[in-house]
Amino acid sequence: MRRRRLSQRGCVYLSHVRAENFRMFGPAGTEQIPGSALDFELTPGLNVLVGANDSGKTAVVDAIRLCLHTVSADYQRVTRDDFHCAGAARADQFTLRCQFRGLSDDEQAAFLELLDHKDREPVLYVTLRARMENPLAGGGRVSVSTRAGRHGTGPVIDGAVRERLRATYLKPLRDAEAELRPGRGSRLAQILAAHPDIREQELDDFDPETGQASTLTGILHRADHQLAANLAVTRAREEINTNYLSRFAIGDAPLSGEIGVAGDASLQRALERLELRFAPDGQAGQWTRRGLGYHNALFMAAELLLLGTSDSSSVLLIEEPEAHLHPQLQARVMELLVEKATGPDPQVQVVLTTHSPNIAAALPVENLTLMCEARAFGLSRNRTKLDDSDYAFLRRFLDVTKANLFFARGVVLVEGPSEALLLPALAEALGYSFTRAGVSIVDVGHIGHFRYARIFQRAAKEEPPIPIKVVCLRDRDLAPEGTDKDMRGKLPLVTDLKPHEVRDHCEALRAHDGGPVTTYVSDAWTLEYDLAATSWTMARLVHTAVLAARASQTGWPDKDTIAKLSQQAADDIDAWRDAGTPLARAALEIYRPLRTKKSKLRKPDAAQHLADLVASEKLLPEDLPRYLIDAITHLCAVR
Repeated sequence: MRRRRLSQRGCVYLSHVRAENFRMFGPAGTEQIPGSALDFELTPGLNVLVGANDSGKTAVVDAIRLCLHTVSADYQRVTRDDFHCAGAARADQFTLRCQFRGLSDDEQAAFLELLDHKDREPVLYVTLRARMENPLAGGGRVSVSTRAGRHGTGPVIDGAVRERLRATYLKPLRDAEAELRPGRGSRLAQILAAHPDIREQELDDFDPETGQASTLTGILHRADHQLAANLAVTRAREEINTNYLSRFAIGDAPLSGEIGVAGDASLQRALERLELRFAPDGQAGQWTRRGLGYHNALFMAAELLLLGTSDSSSVLLIEEPEAHLHPQLQARVMELLVEKATGPDPQVQVVLTTHSPNIAAALPVENLTLMCEARAFGLSRNRTKLDDSDYAFLRRFLDVTKANLFFARGVVLVEGPSEALLLPALAEALGYSFTRAGVSIVDVGHIGHFRYARIFQRAAKEEPPIPIKVVCLRDRDLAPEGTDKDMRGKLPLVTDLKPHEVRDHCEALRAHDGGPVTTYVSDAWTLEYDLAATSWTMARLVHTAVLAARASQTGWPDKDTIAKLSQQAADDIDAWRDAGTPLARAALEIYRPLRTKKSKLRKPDAAQHLADLVASEKLLPEDLPRYLIDAITHLCAVR
């Protein structure tokens, strides 16, 4: 009888994973000393772990694998490297605990002697304890026990219970084509053996007299019988016996041989001879070789077949499903996984790790868990400071480009493409590298800064902050003195406000700061104006970039043209300085073509030219606005 399918309304699911002193996860904490043990809460449906390399994603999956074992043929054993190491000290024992909730009545009966009761709900704990028997010797034997109970003091978990709790595991960079080939112990044979319709094929119904067979075992027996009776095989056998083996006989002991199909005619042997492959254009009886990505998808389809029919656990562990898949095929695979895990008739609970922004962007934020420095930060509702409207906003607007923020060590949220183009060059001018620091730039436009920033802010004050620096760069949007109406539009002049009103305005732009989020407000107005108003050197570069942006309207200027425009900008700067024009006033004239609609210049064009100019100019810190220096230093300085 098929097992009852996973349901968010009442069938067993993996609800919590804890790991102490396992790999990068350290000991449990106390009220006085915070610990670094893993506490990972799961939902019954789809759980996606995102984060940079070495953040703990694989360690979470391996903790589940060790605790539950897997239905595939892969073998995993505890080694010395699995014990947490802090400095020169290595732990001599570790504990893994998986918690299952939502047990049906049948499941409660099956696990009766193993259950605990938490808040009157029956809960199943699987606790693995590993200990190095002789840690001082630098190696030696590791003892492992797996028992029920929150503290691992219940009955030993083995036999039928162990089989029911096994998870399904798809390793990263898997050779899907090899996994589906025929052979002893093939993965396809294991998958098919678990299918209820296949199990009925174990009966050997071959009738030697009629030659009839209908079951897989009977068909295999018939094939063996017919192969052995083949005329060529018979003649070869007789020749071996007559001309050779009979010559080796000693005394009255005859020697004779038989030729038959290797192995027995059993269901397992029949399944091990089957291969899953692609049919060209759906033509039955034909097959063709496809790319690695499609074979990967074929393998996942077979594994999902097993999960839909097996008596084992519905937990599916997938590392890097994006392996060998182009973005569109990634989307198709994720659509299927979402349907199987969260649809009207859910069949599986998925725990998935990924480095793919395509996958992260395709899923609701609440399905993601951000892994950072061996800590799991769930992004589900009530775990972050995101409200319902934020989740809805991100579902619409968090695209592939923006989703790279889940894999960064630092994030800077900017208001437009100009900042995104310029900031890496400005960081290099200060001696930093966004690439080396793992900083992602996310262009959120003129709205939505804190809809993205709140992803990184925790709802519970007692929960540790996410150790990712998040910077919001905001334009002050107060026009400097002397700005005409054509340039400033509806913006107020800074001189129209009292000093405390200016301070209040800037503080309002920082109102949502907290946790890892820090807002830096421009010193005067916007990025381009502030750059031009900081030093005459930078004013010359910004002026050159604006002139180059105008030239770009009729074709991208070459090096000679840029050189001429640079000389023109230098001459204009000298003229302003000779005339005693204040730098702030010159900056307004430089910025004017980018601000007025009549000029039709594109800010990104000017930003690209300016980035190239900054890269070729030796700048001093005093050439850059203070707020940019502070923001870049905060992002890139070593913690």
